[in-house]
Amino acid sequence: MSVPKLFRVTLDTNPEDCNLSCVMCEEHSPYSHFKQDLFAETGMWRRLMPKEMIERIFEQASELGVQEVIPSTMGEPLLYEHIDLIYKLAAYHDIKINLTTNGTFPRRSVKDWAALIIPHTSDVKISWNGATAETYGQVMRGANFEKALDKLKAFIALRDEHYEKTQYYCRITLQLTFMAHTMHEIPAIVKLGAALGVDRIKGHHLWVHFNEIKEYAILPNPEYCKQWNKYVSDCHYIAKQFLKPDGTQVVLENIYPLNENKVHDLEDTQCPFLGRELWISATGVISPCCAPDNLRRSLGHFGSIHQTSLKDVLVGHPYIELQQNYRQKPLCKTCNMRRPL
Repeated sequence: MSVPKLFRVTLDTNPEDCNLSCVMCEEHSPYSHFKQDLFAETGMWRRLMPKEMIERIFEQASELGVQEVIPSTMGEPLLYEHIDLIYKLAAYHDIKINLTTNGTFPRRSVKDWAALIIPHTSDVKISWNGATAETYGQVMRGANFEKALDKLKAFIALRDEHYEKTQYYCRITLQLTFMAHTMHEIPAIVKLGAALGVDRIKGHHLWVHFNEIKEYAILPNPEYCKQWNKYVSDCHYIAKQFLKPDGTQVVLENIYPLNENKVHDLEDTQCPFLGRELWISATGVISPCCAPDNLRRSLGHFGSIHQTSLKDVLVGHPYIELQQNYRQKPLCKTCNMRRPL
């Protein structure tokens, strides 16, 4: 049996480590009880992926021809104590790192982080949820807009300097969570990103983890969808009119119109993950996508990296069955990550 070509593996290296409390975060939101629930279920307050597991995963990923590895998107990866090892292994196996960070660049200077990150990273996705200090601070609680902006500018300058010297280009992306009460600022974020030299503006619609943020969900509210479609049009106009310093357009990803009458119709959409990506938790549990932990368990059991391999997961019955029948899964029917065909 042929093994599917796996493009990327995401490692939940240090999910409990974060220096911010973003309102929409499954684990670190002020509204979250995730850590208490985790302790009640497992007796652990903090999960941490051991370096031996990381080494094993990189070996298997290399054998499968994986092109990218993402350190934790749950928690801040730059707080992970083995982040330097991840970059060392990535260089050894010739696998690029795809980094998602909250943009605070903790523990080290931006220059020191850039020296580690830029030479072997395909894309740095920096969380950015406001064009004004007020909105940014309301969403990304604990972050300072002006400091984040200064660090972003410094990081872009260091990226450009590295490119001039080596011709290796590390893409920089502003990563958004699309929410009803902040979507009016997305066009301004596009304009800001273009002016700074950001390569891409990317995002996804809100996963509603708590009742307190239910009102922020654009989907499936038809009125919000109508407003969203207007801002989408504005974003694409701005991207064409306000070019980056190099004269090219900032790329807009997942910023597309919604069907106001069929917001959860799977007919013209597809899963962007199946057959391309796998997730591995800090304890070794393997998952097929990034849906909230308590929900993605409904997709099946795919084993643990301690007992099975990534290759075995890809050719195993649970994974093949999910690929064939995901459109019938209740979770998949309401997934905000689906993309148009």
